[in-house]
Amino acid sequence: MTIAAPAVVVGGGIAGLAAACGLARAGRQVRVLEAHSDFSEVGTAVALPTNGITALRALGATEAEIDELGTAGYGSGFRDQSGRALLRIPAPRPGRDVAAVWGVHRQRLHGLLLAQALAAGVELVPGAGVSSVDPGQRNGRPAQLRWTGADGEQQLSTDLLVGADGMFSSVRSALYPHARAAYSGSSSWRGLLTDASLPAPLVELWGPEAEFGIMRISPTQVYWYGYVRQDEGRHVADEHAAVTDRFASFAPLVHSVIARTRPEDLMRHDVYHLPPALPGYTRERTVLVGDAAHGALPTMGQGAATALEDGATLGSLVDAAGTGPAALAAALAGFDAERRPRCTAIARQALLMARFGADLRGGWPQQVRNALVRLVPGALVVRSGAGLVGWQVP
Repeated sequence: MTIAAPAVVVGGGIAGLAAACGLARAGRQVRVLEAHSDFSEVGTAVALPTNGITALRALGATEAEIDELGTAGYGSGFRDQSGRALLRIPAPRPGRDVAAVWGVHRQRLHGLLLAQALAAGVELVPGAGVSSVDPGQRNGRPAQLRWTGADGEQQLSTDLLVGADGMFSSVRSALYPHARAAYSGSSSWRGLLTDASLPAPLVELWGPEAEFGIMRISPTQVYWYGYVRQDEGRHVADEHAAVTDRFASFAPLVHSVIARTRPEDLMRHDVYHLPPALPGYTRERTVLVGDAAHGALPTMGQGAATALEDGATLGSLVDAAGTGPAALAAALAGFDAERRPRCTAIARQALLMARFGADLRGGWPQQVRNALVRLVPGALVVRSGAGLVGWQVP
């Protein structure tokens, strides 16, 4: 059966729902195909810098919804594994500025976007596994995709197809078969802890081939991660014992946070990224967003924020372009011009940050790195980051 739909988003995660909300706000009818049987979200938490909050506002989130989403804090800088300061970031001025970071549970962010999409009339189709994609022709035939759901195999035709299906995107594979996610060489534990005493600022500690971060995400909940160099696909029988042992040389604060985390509130995932940069985020009538387009290492803390930016930008450009194939072509060209240079630069910065931080081996490289970082004024780091977090919707 062939179904006609004005705009189709493949993937119902944060990037997909952000794109759906942006397009719906631009007046488009939108259908979201999600491979899983429901529109739930897995994972623990994300750090949303100011640019992520700006994108949320553009997608329709109110100030009250943002205030309820998580906990406002800031990136306090970096420490060595013993907890001694390497780089201190000054607390934000009154209000929200460059150093501000919101600690947010992934499920709360996803839930906000899901509610926004439903309120905007977006059609949500769970259990829809995409099997083939044809990007169509920019000024000619529509994009085509086949997917299998509860009613069997269906063929869908659309004037705008959005690939938001993550790091291992099937839509990206159809456009760029040789662009594949690669293992970063690192794996990351992530945990949630019930606690009302730890401060809100994001704390990050660097040690030999490891990084540990702690961030409040609600008045009663703290998120932490332990990012380490490790072989891909390594099986661990007792993850709690493994993370305890791996960070035994770190500060007592780290030991306490791990010890007070229940094993059922702990998970670990190998970390992948998308090197090198794609030759384009758009092709014909198809556009890639989120990790499908620019899956970067998490060391810059910009994964969720850039996905939200993608959705807000796509909606804004489609809204401004008007209707018709030529208008859509202009909007997609504008999206690529806006998003690819920025996200490519962020991905490169994330690689450099990993090499200088979490991936750096022990011994003299740590000593030299730590000595150099202690010479950097925190205020200078804040000023240099203004361009990154000062993003505005085009």
